[in-house]
Parts: sequence; structure tokens; C-alpha cells
Amino acid sequence: MILDFLSEYLGFLAGTLTTLAFLPQVLKVWSTKSTKDISLSMFFIFTTGVTLWLIYGIIIENFSLIFANAITLVLSGSILLAKLIFK
Repeated sequence: MILDFLSEYLGFLAGTLTTLAFLPQVLKVWSTKSTKDISLSMFFIFTTGVTLWLIYGIIIENFSLIFANAITLVLSGSILLAKLIFK
């Protein structure tokens, strides 16, 4: 019981931190309008992977996976969109 509680909150904390790690990059990309040093293929592959993690979280009904990957999808998707727009 306590292990389930701890693992859920550990997953939530890990997801929150890895998701927040994208925020500075998103802010920099959109403020500078520069994506010169960002790999299009890396962000395409990453965003696809995050989408699959989100779907997996939905299938297994795991809130921490759903929460973290939904927000990460928005952040990584915005960087991917910026890369396509600003080149």
C-alpha cells in the first residue's frame, strides 16, 4: 500500500521535473524566433515518442503518465512547430 503511494508520487514528481525542463527552451525559441541549433528529426522523433507515452498512459489509466506527457506534448510540439515556422 505505501509502496503504491510512493511510486505514484515518485512518477508524478519525475514527470513534472522532466516536463518543466522543456519550458526554458520553449520560451527561448519563441522569444528569439531562432531554431537554428535544434534538430528537426530529434524533435519529430521525441514528439512522436511522447505521443505514444501519452496513449500508453491513457490505456493503463495512469494519471502521472497522462499528466506529464500531455504537457510535454504541448511543449515539445510547440518547439517542433517553431522549427517548422522559423527554420
